[in-house]
Amino acid sequence: MAGFFIMSEPIKLIVGLGNPGREYEATRHNAGFWWVDELVRSHSFNFKTESKFHGLVARANLHGHEVQLLKPQTFMNVSGRSVVALALFYKILPDQILVVHDELDLPPGSAKLKLGGGHGGHNGLKDIIAHLGTKEFWRLRVGVGHPGERSEVVNYVLNAPRKEEQVLIEEAMQRAQDVAPLIIEGKMEAAMLKLHSA
Repeated sequence: MAGFFIMSEPIKLIVGLGNPGREYEATRHNAGFWWVDELVRSHSFNFKTESKFHGLVARANLHGHEVQLLKPQTFMNVSGRSVVALALFYKILPDQILVVHDELDLPPGSAKLKLGGGHGGHNGLKDIIAHLGTKEFWRLRVGVGHPGERSEVVNYVLNAPRKEEQVLIEEAMQRAQDVAPLIIEGKMEAAMLKLHSA
């Protein structure tokens, strides 16, 4: 079956979205940070502050591919500045970028992979799209659920998940870690099949 999958570009940059600072560490909006932290920890790499990229950067050889891992330290709504600075420096194309972010439209326990699409009101994605000038980059969407009211969204994402939600989110993130080798190698269809059928 694997022979029928269409190969995508290998991923050269993985961006975890979140807000810097201890007070934001446990908040839903930092799900992207959590995921890349776990990826780096499990491969025994370390993040270093790189001011020219406005973020924390780890360089890793993962599954035979050179990958840059980035946690912008610009605050969520200006994440694009950090992403574009690094992408331009290393000549990384949009379809070689994976952005990991919290997703209101998915329930806790769900994680989905997709290429392109809108920003769904997510300020981090909105700024990355504006800076890259395209929507055609990969996203790993980590479900955090929705508060039900639009007016409550900001407060919701800037608070920690409830204990039972946290358990579901961590399970979904682990499933997404399990398909990370496929994602990095550009085997996106295989990754989606595995992740979305969970």
